[in-house]
Amino acid sequence: MTLARAGRLARIAAGGPGLWKGLALYGLVLGLGFVGVWVSIRLIAWNKAFYDALEALDAAEAAWQVGVFFLLIGTSAGSWLAADWFQKRLYILWRARLTAQALDLWVGNRAYWLLRPGFGQTAIDNPDQRVAEDCKAFVDRFLFFTLELMQQVVSLVSFVAILWGLSTFALSFTAFGLDITIPRYMFWLAPIYAVVATLITHGLGRPLKRRYFEREKVEADFRHALVGLRDRADTVAQGGGEEAERRALDSRFAAIEGNWRRIMRTELVQGLFTRPYQQTVLRVPTFFALPAYLAGAVTLGGLMQLASAFSSVTTTLSWFLFKYRGLAEFVAVCERLDGLMQAAQTPAPLPGAPRDIVRAVSGDGALRLTKLRLATPDGRWLDVVPDRVLRPGRTLLITGGSGQGKTTLLAAIAGLWPWGQGRVERPAGRFLFLPAGAPVLGEGLAGAACHPQDPATQDPARIAAVLARLGLGHRLLADSPEAALAGLSMGERQRLGLARAVLNRPDWLLMDEATSALDPASEADLLAWLRAELPDATLIVVAHRKPAGLVADDALRLGPPDLKEETA
Repeated sequence: MTLARAGRLARIAAGGPGLWKGLALYGLVLGLGFVGVWVSIRLIAWNKAFYDALEALDAAEAAWQVGVFFLLIGTSAGSWLAADWFQKRLYILWRARLTAQALDLWVGNRAYWLLRPGFGQTAIDNPDQRVAEDCKAFVDRFLFFTLELMQQVVSLVSFVAILWGLSTFALSFTAFGLDITIPRYMFWLAPIYAVVATLITHGLGRPLKRRYFEREKVEADFRHALVGLRDRADTVAQGGGEEAERRALDSRFAAIEGNWRRIMRTELVQGLFTRPYQQTVLRVPTFFALPAYLAGAVTLGGLMQLASAFSSVTTTLSWFLFKYRGLAEFVAVCERLDGLMQAAQTPAPLPGAPRDIVRAVSGDGALRLTKLRLATPDGRWLDVVPDRVLRPGRTLLITGGSGQGKTTLLAAIAGLWPWGQGRVERPAGRFLFLPAGAPVLGEGLAGAACHPQDPATQDPARIAAVLARLGLGHRLLADSPEAALAGLSMGERQRLGLARAVLNRPDWLLMDEATSALDPASEADLLAWLRAELPDATLIVVAHRKPAGLVADDALRLGPPDLKEETA
């Protein structure tokens, strides 16, 4: 399963316009890695030559071998530095490609909207962390592990051949009254030694993948809570909510502590075996080869060469053991990132929620709602929406009690809401939605005023004039984009929303409580200005009360009638 996930993600990262460039860089890095393998093989032979020279007290040969040693080390260091530089170029190339694809799926398919908790069948927790951190971690670890693994395989073949050639002697001993002889015992002992150690490591460390998966989630939850506090700073301060926020943050961090303790316990149990193994794997081969040396089968140089070859084989075979924790983290990253990609490709709704709304393009430019009834994502039906025909340039006021589906109807008209039945015919013009709560969208004041358009496409003088008309011109003098948006009141955010409407000039403007925080005089003034700026636009306005100064051509009420209005 992990190989399938890693393969899908690798094809995405390596594919696209930069395919051949990426493959060429990968091949170059791999080739430079093989230079390091060659140096390791040469060092095995160097061990024999150097220690034989020492045993023979041959100063000239020993000095020559010292020079050979530094030449080999220089070659190894140069190839490593070059490989590291090219691998970093490949890393950013593939990370950019993988991140772009993740963003295309997450944003382009509106998965960010459909896969929220309570909306989709597969709710995605902390998608920001998955796109930012997991794309980065996947490419980094995929390159590291695959390149190193292939180098290890080549090294293993070479080291095994050397060890076979050196292990020409047998080990003879008596056990239980039997004379036992094991030919080339050093050759057979190496894989047995490494495989047994690897199996023990895997058995002790299997829970780590789940622990690392949990760690990514709880760390992201804690960061998300801190970001939320920053975004809600005014609301928290005004409501004296510091204690509640601290409780929430403490709860999130308590989850980090609990996960960390579980990781500590698992790593401790595994480390009781792996740490001694790692510290002895380079020395134990010498002990294993001592019988051959003491029996006179090899020289001191041969002993050191044999121990080096045995150590190289066991170290290579123990690659899985040495990299176990990193591999466990890689498995968790693959699971999280592939889960995001798969869910975002075809966002699945909650089971039982009807999705039978028929959508069509209006032939005469009018908006038509016919036998429309909306439902919640979990399948709960809302009241039937009265049939309506809204002609271009008109104004429709939508009213009704809380929870009757006013915002949901706007989302359905905008093409966002898929749950329900009936028919929606809408024209092909440009739609702009000013949502309730007046969220600030875009970077900086100009970006927020022009969103979703790029402010570079607008005349700066026009942006400044619109913001000045709305009483926000002074914020253009702020020292930074962040300062320009800091501390906006609800009324100021709603004024910024009206700036968006005027600068974007939509054909259809959907307003959800877009002026509720303005005083009646300001509301009447700005709505009159808005209509003058957008004389041909169609306005669909959701409000609990009729906005001051609004002249509605039609009204649509959702839910039961207002008894007070009926009586009056």
